[in-house]
Amino acid sequence: MLIVLTDAHKEHLSFLTTVDASVVAEFANLAVEFVRVGINPKLYNAAAQKLGIAPDAIRNAVEGLMYLLVESAKLMTTEIDFHDSILTLGFSEELRQQLLQLYLDNRKEIRLILSEMTINVPSYHNLEWRLDVQLASRSLRRQTDPIVLLKLETRTQEVQQQFLQTDPAGLVHLTSVLDAALSELKSAHTRRILRNIK
Repeated sequence: MLIVLTDAHKEHLSFLTTVDASVVAEFANLAVEFVRVGINPKLYNAAAQKLGIAPDAIRNAVEGLMYLLVESAKLMTTEIDFHDSILTLGFSEELRQQLLQLYLDNRKEIRLILSEMTINVPSYHNLEWRLDVQLASRSLRRQTDPIVLLKLETRTQEVQQQFLQTDPAGLVHLTSVLDAALSELKSAHTRRILRNIK
């Protein structure tokens, strides 16, 4: 799958055409480090003083390179698709091969880092319910006040319990909202989005 880059990313990456291959290699190392441990402004300032360039230009180039690597790893882009994606950027053949090798060398590690960064959303484990009805009280002899008690168990790494209480009208509303969410999940638009996320 080809990587779609915005004009801003293309502009940030176009900076790589103005520097030597050794500088691009350093930027590539900075981009991989950025994925591993996060941003380090001191490195940008040191590189800017060494090259005599504004720190923002270096930061934009490194972040653009990092975005290219992350998106490629996320989509499991093949060598041909990666090559075709950066072909539009106007890089020399040597630079394209250098970036392709960087991508191939770090693809597994970037995917591992991305998998560790995902949010672990609780999933359904079990549901128990009980219907309590108050038929009368001292002040009201003919009264029906139904209450539904729910014990919802969810699991992330361990099972957690949540206790909920609602009236039948609230339960009907809850089920209608969940049914609407399930039907939305089956729509073509949602399937297309989920296919691109994986």
